[in-house]
Amino acid sequence: MALKVLFVGGTGQISLPCVRCAVEAGHRVFVFNRGQRGEPLPEGAERILGDTNDAEAYARLGQQDWDVVAQFLARTTDLLERDIQTFSGRTRQYVFISSASVYRKTPFQYLVTEDMTVGNPYWPYSQAKIASEKMMKGAADLPWTNVRPSHTVRIGLPTMMNEGDSVALRMLAGKPVIVAGDGTSLWTLTRSEDFAKPFVGLFGNPAAIGEDFHITSDVGFTWDAIYSTIGRALGVETEIVHVPSDVLVRYNSDWKGPLFGDKTLTTLFDNTKIKRVAGDFYCETDLDVVLAEPIRFLKQRLGAKGAVDTQFDVLTDRIVADMAMLAT
Repeated sequence: MALKVLFVGGTGQISLPCVRCAVEAGHRVFVFNRGQRGEPLPEGAERILGDTNDAEAYARLGQQDWDVVAQFLARTTDLLERDIQTFSGRTRQYVFISSASVYRKTPFQYLVTEDMTVGNPYWPYSQAKIASEKMMKGAADLPWTNVRPSHTVRIGLPTMMNEGDSVALRMLAGKPVIVAGDGTSLWTLTRSEDFAKPFVGLFGNPAAIGEDFHITSDVGFTWDAIYSTIGRALGVETEIVHVPSDVLVRYNSDWKGPLFGDKTLTTLFDNTKIKRVAGDFYCETDLDVVLAEPIRFLKQRLGAKGAVDTQFDVLTDRIVADMAMLAT
């Protein structure tokens, strides 16, 4: 059955493949955003130009009835509160994109299930998602589905401290890069195109209402393997310096969230629940293939010669030098 679906966002790292998948599934797809991303929408998707900060334009979305509203842009409770005002009683399903970083991870449980305790004391990003989840679940007349992606890749380069392209630039310059810990903890990477099929499979699904789901690959990769694969794709050999996470956050407290709150511990996911509700799905397990699209986008950005994060580069040089002194 064709559904009338609204994507708030729709051209981002995760959302654009979901828009494509929804169109391919035969749904009537509308995308609300500012229209400033370079990638075109798939044929059949209709754009509604607007900004989430424009209260009047956003309120007009609530003048229509929707089968599904998929919220990809809400990072704080401010937009979530506006969604409750706008879409309560106007949509049959509200799908919120949260984050798998909301879970309270421990060294004693590396396999994540949806019923794990929620609570991340280290990362404001995750705390805002937790607060948004709580607000959504307390709303009246808003049939919700809560989706928690983990590290889903397409445009951005997967790195431990969210340094992105700066890691690749160091590799290309022949400089060492930092991996937190000993590089052997396992981390789950999921391609956006693999995420999209089960995500769209939740649309209009009665079993998805009032439920939490994560959608990820079942396979993890070591961080050493991830960084080495990036280097190989760039035609260089990756020189890795291992530094304990608690040491790294002393150099930069902003790394506490992505490290302690997310990537330091081995993290794998049990996808039994999403497969039971949305059906089985395939995720690529060849790391070279998983990273192919992020590498392609990276090379485009490097060709455009964007600004270099000199502050990060200087700090990394300092940490590497300090570690070398400790090793002598």
